[in-house]
Order: sequence, then structure tokens, then C-alpha cells
Amino acid sequence: MASIETQPKPLNADPDQYAWFTAFFLENHIDPFAYPMKVGSREQVEFMVYSENGELFYPCSDTMFSSIMSRNRPRFLCNRYREVLDKILAIVDEFIESEYDRAFLSSLIRIKYDNEIQSRLLIPSRLEKRLYMIFLSRTHIEDPYDSLKKKENTRAYRFMVSETFKKALYEVNGSIDLKGLSLRQIKEKINEIEFTRRLCLLTATCLWQDDNFRVPSSSAIKAMFKTKMTGNGVEQLLELVNTPKSKILWLTDESGDVVADIAIAQFLANIGHVVILAVKEGPFFKKVCLTDTRTDPILAKLLEQAHFIHDKAISKNKLVQRLKQDENLYVISDGTQEALNLLLVSTTFSRVFKEVDCVVSRGQKQRNRLILTHFRFTRDVINICAKDNMLDIVYKPRHPDFINFSHTDLEEKADKIISKMRQAKEKNMTVMFYSGIIGSIPGKIDVAIKIMSCFIEHLKSQSDNLFIINPSLYYEPGMDADDLMYMWEIVQRSGYIDIWRFQTYEDIAQSFAIMEQKVPPEWIGKDATYSTGCTKEMRIAQDVQKTNPEMQLMGPSVDKFMRRDEYGVGSMYDQRLAGL
Repeated sequence: MASIETQPKPLNADPDQYAWFTAFFLENHIDPFAYPMKVGSREQVEFMVYSENGELFYPCSDTMFSSIMSRNRPRFLCNRYREVLDKILAIVDEFIESEYDRAFLSSLIRIKYDNEIQSRLLIPSRLEKRLYMIFLSRTHIEDPYDSLKKKENTRAYRFMVSETFKKALYEVNGSIDLKGLSLRQIKEKINEIEFTRRLCLLTATCLWQDDNFRVPSSSAIKAMFKTKMTGNGVEQLLELVNTPKSKILWLTDESGDVVADIAIAQFLANIGHVVILAVKEGPFFKKVCLTDTRTDPILAKLLEQAHFIHDKAISKNKLVQRLKQDENLYVISDGTQEALNLLLVSTTFSRVFKEVDCVVSRGQKQRNRLILTHFRFTRDVINICAKDNMLDIVYKPRHPDFINFSHTDLEEKADKIISKMRQAKEKNMTVMFYSGIIGSIPGKIDVAIKIMSCFIEHLKSQSDNLFIINPSLYYEPGMDADDLMYMWEIVQRSGYIDIWRFQTYEDIAQSFAIMEQKVPPEWIGKDATYSTGCTKEMRIAQDVQKTNPEMQLMGPSVDKFMRRDEYGVGSMYDQRLAGL
């Protein structure tokens, strides 16, 4: 009897409710089995989301999800659908001049709308994207808001470079009570004051949206700097500012405000933090996208010193090396053209999320996805919302059970291994590194570790004065393939390896013979060439051999290491094996 490939079941779900749950993911095109090339793998999503009991993440608030799961067409859901339709029809009315074309497109949008919402399974933001993409594809308008975005950014820039603003920003006038403060505390106070003043700019959206824009008076700007800040995130945000060399992923929002976002990011970068600004991959209403950073003269000027990471699937090693350079301001795309959706973001965005100390999000829609949900994340999340001339700042700490290995942790672990290799060399021992299958056969990691350890013990018993590094002994819970490859590459390039042995099928067969077991079907014919990690390590070994020609390579011939390409993100096996 064949089993059905399914998502993790919601708790206490009967078959009918479970089918509705599964249909929700299918209808929203966020099912990883149905759309494996578009939806992030479970491992990639877990770079960002800490999943409890195998629960599947969904990109909407708990309120929205409950409304859809209720199946009774609640008014809340219907109202959100209607808001999306009205928004799209307003764009048609605004940008289409021909009466016929306007009537045609409005009718087409309504037909698609009625069809899409019939099941009441769609998340409104997914409906919004589908209808918006119909508008773009039918009209061939690349970015309907391009002109407006540039106008708002220009107004915001004029405001922030004005002498009136700069004078008010840097004015002291008793802002600091110096009594009893050390120099370090004074410096922190100054940073906090400038940071909070810049943060207050996020309440000034109405300024850059005003066609009759004028730079406000000095007194009006000073009044803005006194904006009330509420929420449990205010203290956390200031603590982040005063924590040396913090790495911050800052999710930008809309035009105009993005100029304030950049000003805040530049301030943080100037005091030593690393800030990665995330924008959209393509145009989406007034959201800032990658194209804007090139074609908008204001954004291009503001970001001329920023470093862009264009690689959509950067490796952990390359990302860590980039972030360790003497650079403090970066720009990446989240890989999408819609409201924040962690299931569809790029590999690079996912890896950056995992590498930073904190994620700062902006606006209500991002709050819905990150704060107004029971899901917890692998990083602290702060959301900043401007409303009623106030800033509401909410903090959600990362999940307490998440195990994080920083690049410093991994480098320290690598150094300890290298130290053991150095000691072995000082004792005139031969140092061997053994590369073999660990996670390349999904679900067989424990067996792989037994096989490798058994054979290495056999080698030790047969050889004198041999120090063998057994990679399987250094795996720790919470480590993914990214972590392991980063750590092992440091070890492998240390220059202390005399023999680099790659696992052969004969090694595997001998291990099972020693354990007095027959070779199981899934292991027959396997060797290091089946492993994605070993394939990468063979490339490293060839590179190392150029500087250390005396290092001996043993195992399958080099030309056979061609069939494995790239890890499924965060997985320990090739991405092409994910569906097996």
C-alpha cells in the first residue's frame, strides 16, 4: 500500500479538516511538495522560523489563519478580500486612460477575483499579488508607482538635507544631564538621542505624501523629535544600538519612509554596527524594490557607499566572509514581489536572517506576519509601526530553544580540532582526514555515523602512529550542513592533513562485515561520490593540494565526483534528493 506524502498534521485534526489545511497551502501556492522550486525547503524556512512539533509555518497572522480555517466565511476575511479588490480597481482607474481598456481590465479583475475567492482559502496578500500581476502583465506597465515613489523620496531627501532639519537634529539644549556619567555613558546617551530623533522621522509620512510639500519649521521638527514611543520594544531597540558591532537586518517599507530607513541605517553603520537593508525583488505598489535603488537618483545617491549582495543563493562561507569585511552597510533583495512571505524569500535572505543578531521590521503588514502570530523565530524581531503620530515598537524574542552556532563559535571549534592535529604532528603522527557519507541518505544519519566510526576504528587498529579525524564525532544538535561545511573548510585548509581519504564502497561493506550485518539496499554501491558534502570537499582537497602537493588523496577517482551539485538549503543531502 502506497503512503501519501503529506504536510505535518495540525493538532487534533480529523481527515476532513486536515484536507482543508493541506488545500490552504496548495491554493496559496506555498506547498513545498507541489511547488518545490518556488517554496523554500523546510530546512531553509527553519533558518528563520523555529518550528515546534513539526508545525508548518504560514505567512499570515493567527487571526487570518483562524478565519480561513473556520470555513464559515467570516466578515473579517470577506472585508480583507474586498479591500484588495478595491485597491486593484483603483489602480486601473488611475492608470488606464482608455475607457474600453479600463472597462475590460476591471471586468477581467472582477472575474479573476470571484474565481480566486470562491473557496475562501486564499490569504488576502496572495490574492493581492495575483490581481496586481494581472494588471502588470496586461498593461505592460513595469512599475505604475515609479514616478510617485521618486517624488516622495525626493521630498524626504530635501527635508533631511535641509539646514533646518540638521540644525534641529544636532541641537543639544539640555538634552543630556552629564552629572555622574562616564565618558562611555555620555557617548551612549548621545547615540540614543540621535537614533531616537531619526526614528521619529518614521511618523512624518504625511510630509512626503503632500504635493504642497515644504520643509517644516524648526519648532515643528523639534516637536516631531518628541514623538511618543510605546511598546515593549523601545528599550530593546536602544539596547541594540548600544551593543557593539550588532548585525541588523532592516526590512524597509515604502517610498519616502525608505529615505528615513536609510538615514537610520547609515547612522547605525557609522557607530560600528552592520546593517543589511532588505528591499523587494520587483515593483510592488509603493514598496521599495531593487530597481528603485538603481533608477531613483535619490536612492542611488544615498546608497552609493552601500554594498549590494546580488547573489540570490549565497553560501554561508561567502556570506560570513562578506560580513566580516570592513563594510557596514549592505543591500539585499528578499527575492519576492509581494508582502513579506518567509516561505518564498531567497536563500540569501534566509541565510542573512539566520546570521544577524536582530531583525527590524516596519509597518503593520510586517507586524501581522512576524508579531501577530504564535510562531517564534530564530532571531529577535522588532517591529516599528507609526500610527496616530506615535511610534509603537514591539519586541518578540527569539525562541529560547533555538540553538545558534555563530561563525565565531564554529571558528573556535575548528581551532580546537586544528590544535589536536598540530599536537599529533609534533608527535610525528600521520594526520588523516576521513570524508564520507553522513547525511546524504535522508533519515540515515545514525547509521552513517556508525559506519564511519566503525571503519575508522578498524583503520586505527591496523595502523601505527595514525591520527584520524572522524567528522561524525563533531556533529552537535542544531548544526546544519551550512555550519558543518563552514567549520570543516577551516580545518581542511589548515595545512596539517597528510592523507585525505574519501570513503569507498569497500569501506562501507567492510564496516557492515565488522558489525556482522549484511549491507542494506540503500547502501549498496554508495561511496563518497554520492555525498554532496564530499563532492564539495574534493574540490577543496584539490585546491589544498596546490599549496600542499605532498598531501595524499585516497578513495574514488576525482572524475567520479560530478553527480552531486548543491545542498538543499540547510539540508545535508543534495537538493535533487529531497523528493525521494
